[in-house]
Amino acid sequence: MKTTKTLIIVMLAMFASTYAQSEKAIVGNWESDKKDVRIEILKEGDTYYGNYLWGEDIVEKDGITSKKDIKNPDVKLRSRNVVGIKSLTGLVWNGKEYVNGKIYNAPSGDTYSCKIWIKNDKLYLRGYLGLSLLGQTATFHKYK
Repeated sequence: MKTTKTLIIVMLAMFASTYAQSEKAIVGNWESDKKDVRIEILKEGDTYYGNYLWGEDIVEKDGITSKKDIKNPDVKLRSRNVVGIKSLTGLVWNGKEYVNGKIYNAPSGDTYSCKIWIKNDKLYLRGYLGLSLLGQTATFHKYK
């Protein structure tokens, strides 16, 4: 009887863990734990994308006015506002995490591969060139 109870508790914990990391958990507004950038993540079809909402490096000193995308490799896009642009594209849910994405870093003008996973109500965004091992991870929390 004790073994059965233990097994049920383990199965419930596994279900809760899987449920907590459901596919749509990524959707919403997120702020970095450093509180230096906010993004909005949305779903369109089978892919997820994210827009810049605010960031220390993407707004002027007044904290409101968007900077221009002056370091964009595409000269035609350098006059657009950074706030509101799609900075995350192409993320797909593989049953465990969001993969195959690209992240555009407007302050540098660079684009990186990325993946995202959620653990304990935290969003982990890993940007990298080539191999995921050669990258950096930023941690986010839900922003209300």
